[in-house]
Amino acid sequence: MSGRKTDRSQHTPLIAKIGQRADGSAGSAGELGRLAMTVLQPGFEGTAPPDWLRRALAEGLGGVVLFARNIADPAQTAELSAALRADNPEAIVAVDEEGGTVTRLEAGTGSSWPGNLALGVAGDVRLTERVARQIGRLVGAAGITLDYAPVVDVNADQLNPVIGIRSFGADPEEVSRHAVAWINGLQGAGVAACAKHFPGHGATRSDSHLELPTVEAPREVLDLRDLPPFRAAIEAGVQAIMCGHLLVPALDEVPATLSRAVLTGLLRDELGFEGMLVTDAIEMRAVAALHEPGEIAVRALAAGVDAICVGRSSPGGESVYELRDAIVEAVREGRLAEERLTQAAGRVRRLARWHAAQANARAAAAADADEGLGEAAAAAALRMTGAAARPVLRAAPLVVQISARLTEAVGPTVGSRRAGLAAAIAEILPGTLRAEIGEGDGLPDLAAAAGRPVVLAVHDAVRHAWMRRLVAEAVRARPDTVVVETGVPGPPAGAVYLATHGDSAASMRAAARRLTGDAPAS
Repeated sequence: MSGRKTDRSQHTPLIAKIGQRADGSAGSAGELGRLAMTVLQPGFEGTAPPDWLRRALAEGLGGVVLFARNIADPAQTAELSAALRADNPEAIVAVDEEGGTVTRLEAGTGSSWPGNLALGVAGDVRLTERVARQIGRLVGAAGITLDYAPVVDVNADQLNPVIGIRSFGADPEEVSRHAVAWINGLQGAGVAACAKHFPGHGATRSDSHLELPTVEAPREVLDLRDLPPFRAAIEAGVQAIMCGHLLVPALDEVPATLSRAVLTGLLRDELGFEGMLVTDAIEMRAVAALHEPGEIAVRALAAGVDAICVGRSSPGGESVYELRDAIVEAVREGRLAEERLTQAAGRVRRLARWHAAQANARAAAAADADEGLGEAAAAAALRMTGAAARPVLRAAPLVVQISARLTEAVGPTVGSRRAGLAAAIAEILPGTLRAEIGEGDGLPDLAAAAGRPVVLAVHDAVRHAWMRRLVAEAVRARPDTVVVETGVPGPPAGAVYLATHGDSAASMRAAARRLTGDAPAS
């Protein structure tokens, strides 16, 4: 079943006399508690289900979201998914596996697949669908139901701190085309896709992990710029959509996550989406600064949300039960319609049933390995200026990684992943040296690197004046400096400027090969 609404007459307001059935009675405590559990998707600690989580699943917990902290290797992840479903066969197991910079299954090494901006720059929707199918192959083999991907935000502001390379680009039409291809690839592999972050996080300069972003645009602009990819995703049958913690004054005076006008009026009634609607993590400061978790959950459900994502839970699961109790109490008090809660739980269960019916698609994808695709797709997105000859690097270089604080969406990284480009070059040119500096640090002594090429690896230098200053200093000291931009590119700098349009392991390997002449130019 697609996420497209086919019968608008079935959608009726759920606020009148909320919290009661048609006959005026509220459901039993046990029934309400199970419904409330069904709409929760919490995270947890550890690589095996803790006792509290197994108990909650047996009591109807509708889903779980996995993070890098839960994942050791593919076999363990598959065992974990099976263990979670042992206590609730319909439990949704979700993960953020976007490819590119946001990966959970490959958090230690970096993704084997280029991210959205690289795919958008490559410009081939067939390539995008193939990459998404391979991500679906990886996720499906791990027993995961729902991938919180793709990002379909239009990156309308080059200074956006949280979307950037996670977007297919700045053109709504191109973003729509690649969004549909990505959804088709993932869902064709038997894994549910989730378009995010409705109604569009691309035109912001704030990170919703830290504060509430505001999208200052009239409705006409939203219709032309931000909404087309969501319309396209719905038409493509996307199974889920994630709403963003965004304030959009043209639509409502409260954040989208809590807005009935945005989630029911716009997404359901106007755009016709009937699939599962999930929140971004409710502990993000954009909404956590406004209300307690239970109140956020209640207001989001009343607005039209079907599932509440909670990134972290208390060690004994108390926070999950507090959310359940807050939802039940809201129904009893008449602040949340039991019919609305029942509807939300029904959509969660419908997605679980969709996944169960896709076993043959997952089996077919498992036998459809596309060897070499990740690096080939990343290579198609490389753009180089200033190269007079190939190879650019003829000797082991000094690679200076200039690093800013990563958005929390990326998650924790380990040394091997931060080493990215240097490690990839060292595989081809042994003896490569690496230095890492951040804001407030000075450059290493580049003169002392005489006889070695110098490579500066930067990420989103266009957003950081201090980073651009260091690049300029390096180029003055060593005019032969090679600059590799792994984020959103800006004006070229250095003797050679290579834009990768992403920082995945695949993109770093492709860049290393391009710089060393180990592979043909795209």
